[in-house]
Amino acid sequence: PAADTDRQATLDRELAAVRLLVEDVARNQKVAAAAATAPGLPDGLVAHYTELIAKEVGHDLARELVLDAADRRPDAVDEALTASLQAEVAKLLPPATSEEGGAADASPAAAKPDGPVVTALVGPTGVGKTTTVAKLAARMKLQDNRSVGLITCDTYRIAAVDQLRTYARLIGLPLEVVNTPDEMRSALGRMRHLDAVVIDTAGRSPRAADRLDELRELLDAARPDETHLVLCSTSSERTLIDTAERFAAVPTDRLIFTKLDEAAGFGVLLNAARAIGRPLSYLTTGQEVPNQIEVCDAERLAGLILGDRGSL
Repeated sequence: PAADTDRQATLDRELAAVRLLVEDVARNQKVAAAAATAPGLPDGLVAHYTELIAKEVGHDLARELVLDAADRRPDAVDEALTASLQAEVAKLLPPATSEEGGAADASPAAAKPDGPVVTALVGPTGVGKTTTVAKLAARMKLQDNRSVGLITCDTYRIAAVDQLRTYARLIGLPLEVVNTPDEMRSALGRMRHLDAVVIDTAGRSPRAADRLDELRELLDAARPDETHLVLCSTSSERTLIDTAERFAAVPTDRLIFTKLDEAAGFGVLLNAARAIGRPLSYLTTGQEVPNQIEVCDAERLAGLILGDRGSL
């Protein structure tokens, strides 16, 4: 009945309000504790330090950042110090560039003479790999005017194959579905005339060692030029770092952060990126294909971490 629906909607709103209140109280308590114990910081830096803590940047890292920002601009105050702080944050977010062999800024001329540039995406279930694969492929074709093929080995989820098949049809790309290393090699052989191939892999639990072994065998057969670990920006810092550690069984050389539009804050991304130690290639900011994906810009991400959400 409509009355029951209205009551449930009211209850949901009230619960959401209570949850936000609890989160605000916990955050304020954390900030107050940080301010009370700011380790030897000058008074002019305490506010910047506690602001970083409020954004969930680690205590030690927050202290290091504000001190480095002050050293960089010793006479700076307020906005100038904030700009200096943003520059220090950006330094900890190295982007993957074409000079490193990445595809973030690749052009059609970057295609290999002996076959396509092969890009693989790996990561746990639910982080948005399939949608990101479609966005990357569309970007390569529509913006860079490259010939692109898609390969999926996510046959554990029929819906994922159907989803990528739909994207392939809409964008006008060939799609191969593979289950074994031999099928992977054969599919790549059929696509050897293309400029680029993007591979979608099945979401793997980072705790399932046998599934990670299967994934490694498929990637060994594909021999990708770059492998991106896809992580969701709504995850906790511990989950992000734990996932990267467990996926170490699969060699990766890039990071993609997805779903920035759904994240409450971005301080944990800075903590995780620093701990994981991979250059950042792309960010995604929504579900739209081919839009809402961008090459990671360190200054922009630093701005988001420091609270500038206006451009999302």
